[in-house]
Amino acid sequence: MELGYFSMPSHPPERGLKAGLDWDLQTMRWLDELGFNEAWIGEHHTAPWEPNPAPDLLVAQALLQTKRLRIGPGGFLLPYHHPAELANRVAMLDHMSDGRLMFGIAASGLPSDWAMFNVDGMSGTNREMTREALDIILRLWGDEPSFEHHGKFWNVTKPEPMFGMLRPHLKPLQTPHPPIGVAGLSKNSDTLKMAGEHGFLPLSLNLNPAYVSSHWAAVEEGAKRSGRTPHRRDWRMVREVFVAETDEEAMRLSVGGMMGRMMREYFLPLLANFGFLEYLKHDPSVPDSDVTPEYCARHNWLIGSPATVAEKLERVYNEVGGFGSLLVFGFDYADQPEAWHTSLRLLAEEVAPRITHLTPR
Repeated sequence: MELGYFSMPSHPPERGLKAGLDWDLQTMRWLDELGFNEAWIGEHHTAPWEPNPAPDLLVAQALLQTKRLRIGPGGFLLPYHHPAELANRVAMLDHMSDGRLMFGIAASGLPSDWAMFNVDGMSGTNREMTREALDIILRLWGDEPSFEHHGKFWNVTKPEPMFGMLRPHLKPLQTPHPPIGVAGLSKNSDTLKMAGEHGFLPLSLNLNPAYVSSHWAAVEEGAKRSGRTPHRRDWRMVREVFVAETDEEAMRLSVGGMMGRMMREYFLPLLANFGFLEYLKHDPSVPDSDVTPEYCARHNWLIGSPATVAEKLERVYNEVGGFGSLLVFGFDYADQPEAWHTSLRLLAEEVAPRITHLTPR
């Protein structure tokens, strides 16, 4: 099993934008030093707890400050970008990365972002736009010498050469393109079906294992459309993780630290508004009011000593049928940096050796 990182990025609203960026970059340097394989950076426009409208700006800086870590947006919200402009920008970023770039995409799930960009997410327009934008991007990176696309949302032309010197020429360094990752949250996720259909990397966000196991069914359903055989080794699982020397210390630093605060003030109320709290419950009869950071720490999070976390991780792995990469859900511990660094170090140095046998088929 590979280790990776998924950063929204999350910062408390009082954290300055520059200070938040500095914390994210410090975390990337630690991940690189500790041997993590990859890191994904989210995009959001109207969430003060997730202040990052341009993930490629952070990715570009992080690539300069790391040596081996693969990094990418996780992902670009395709409805909010012109596909031709984004295709060129990602191609350039792949060259800047010397081939370490990953290209994450998403359809956008925040109603406040939909409102800002006047996208009707309730009817699924955001998902339609995502499919069309990705099709255009892949065509621009492909071998067609020229084409005209007249779509529902965009009109794009890949022009013939002009004046003997002007022509479309920007393509990614990696062939045919960087690995493409698709994040999914909802049951029977359309975006995860798209991942299966095209052979992209599926990323399942952090709900309980019983719910997340339905995500692989969506990947398989999409794969059938194109005759593909999906591999669980490509499946990324995002989980809240906090490792400390003892179970008691891990509980104190997670629930009592920024992880608990972010969940209490932002993420759990947000999931409640989306009607998603039921997917965090170990029993449907549990009242919504009982789904607190303390409850999640007991039933969903991977927190504890290295031995405890390894045991919990193996249980999740078996419940969902296996996956290839654990992505640590990122939190802002800029006020307790050593605690977060220790958690990442213990995961890499003491938990990982205990789970080497978890290798999906």
